[in-house]
Amino acid sequence: MLKRFLVGGAIGVFATSMTANGQALPEGTGKQLVEGVCTACHSERNILRSSGYTQAGWKELMATMVDLSADPASETELARYLADHVPPNENRAAKLMPGDTRIEFREWVVPTLGQRSRDPVEAPDGSIWWAGQWGNLIGRIDPATGAMHEFPLPESAMPHSVTPDAAGNIWYTGNKNGTMGKLDPATGEITEYKMPDPQARDPHTAVFDADGILWFTLQQSNMIGRLDPATGDIRLVGMPTPRSRPYGIKVAADGHLWVACNGSNCLVRVNPETMALTEVKLPIPETTVRRLDIAPDGVIWYVNSSQGRLGRYDPASGEIKEWPSPSGPRSHPYALVYAGGAVWYNESGVRPDPLVRFDPVSETFQSWPVPTGGVYAGIIRHMRTARDGSLLIHQSSTNRIIKVSIQP
Repeated sequence: MLKRFLVGGAIGVFATSMTANGQALPEGTGKQLVEGVCTACHSERNILRSSGYTQAGWKELMATMVDLSADPASETELARYLADHVPPNENRAAKLMPGDTRIEFREWVVPTLGQRSRDPVEAPDGSIWWAGQWGNLIGRIDPATGAMHEFPLPESAMPHSVTPDAAGNIWYTGNKNGTMGKLDPATGEITEYKMPDPQARDPHTAVFDADGILWFTLQQSNMIGRLDPATGDIRLVGMPTPRSRPYGIKVAADGHLWVACNGSNCLVRVNPETMALTEVKLPIPETTVRRLDIAPDGVIWYVNSSQGRLGRYDPASGEIKEWPSPSGPRSHPYALVYAGGAVWYNESGVRPDPLVRFDPVSETFQSWPVPTGGVYAGIIRHMRTARDGSLLIHQSSTNRIIKVSIQP
């Protein structure tokens, strides 16, 4: 019997013999197993578009998603079929850039398989928290001991991100059940805050401002929200452009919020007092932006995800400038953070999923393959900094939380 760690709502959704682009899994011994085990959670397209692996590599990758230890014959059949039909290839090869900066990776593999761990963040006590979106949980790591604990969430919360408040409570975005949630780590008690509008279905990414107000995006609902933890009051405002899909959100030094548009060529400024929105149009009409961050000088850095570019917007002058990412227009830059005088982001459309550093002074790039054991499966969807200046990243496909130390 195969032990599968799957989210119930995902089972069968993508189980089909034909992918969206017309590609199908080839016939052969093991195909039915792939359709029964692998495509219960993701489409065949994910397999066929991968960079491919040896039989040992497929076994290692599968072990991060499903537990086949009770049926080694099926595990071998699956890995052999995949290695025969999707061997290592260069179809999505990254272009890694050399440089002088040195970094070190420290990995943790989270306990529950197939949870799509993501969005690690450091709490005031130094612990690291993550969202296990497909596992409907949030988790905590003690970096000193490596001990981990996972907290199950209310039904269908499916957290997209986690954010600590100043008191150490952990807030999560209930992406599937239209809630914001607060976990008290000391007691395990969870408090849910329901959206006041039924059209506000999918809280996405959240950030606290200097006054302790929690701001958040709702991507598919095309809204931005504001929650006052003292009263539980939630206010919502719609985006100026239909289907602009607000995604990443950050707070500027002057208190304004800045939001990335994942469905349109825009950045949006939010007035914290009135919630009035001001849209800044980016030059390339086909642009979409996953994430952004704000440098100490007030300059906004963003990823032009659809065009494979890194962008810079200066609110003071209105100047916009972009640079092609090293792996090209299909590299799909995703997560981004400004740290240590440089811009850090990843290229999610290639393999390995590189961590990229951009030096704004020399306008040069350097990149590293992000480790995921012996395979490169990706991807980083959000990155933030720890108090010691290191980066907190993840590989959601392989259940890894990673701390990146930047050497002097």
